[in-house]
Amino acid sequence: MSRQLDIALTVNGERVSERVEPRLNLVDFLRDTLGLTGSHVGCEHGVCGACTVRVNGTIVRGCLMLAVQCDGARVETIEGVSDSGAIADLQEAFTRRNALQCGYCTPGMLLTAQELLARGGLPTREEIREHISGNYCRCTGYHAIVDAIEAVAQQRNGSKA
Repeated sequence: MSRQLDIALTVNGERVSERVEPRLNLVDFLRDTLGLTGSHVGCEHGVCGACTVRVNGTIVRGCLMLAVQCDGARVETIEGVSDSGAIADLQEAFTRRNALQCGYCTPGMLLTAQELLARGGLPTREEIREHISGNYCRCTGYHAIVDAIEAVAQQRNGSKA
């Protein structure tokens, strides 16, 4: 019989208390226990970025972090960030520039792009590519994704998009 542990954390601004298996990873906890399916399970090795979430303000791979490690933490998923309107301009730019096709990588890509843009300034296309390099996309070839992120960076900095 496996032992379960009590955890309490804040997910998308709401306090959550659950009893979990010690080996349950964060992305499975979010998806299976809380029903937040926006973060996807891809490689399960932290390589593809499909499971990207934010823990205490830092982007992490949800497949590499255990749910018990988040006891007392603040977790933000794509659902929470999207519902807040914080990435509405990014979502619109991704749609306008066809920077999503199957959509599997999109939640992780948006959270990663948001992290880059939160730094301010105008990142170069090379800096954008470097920053999103840990998020795999098999459909778009990245060009449209870089275009969308660049356009939002320009818009946020008052430049012509």
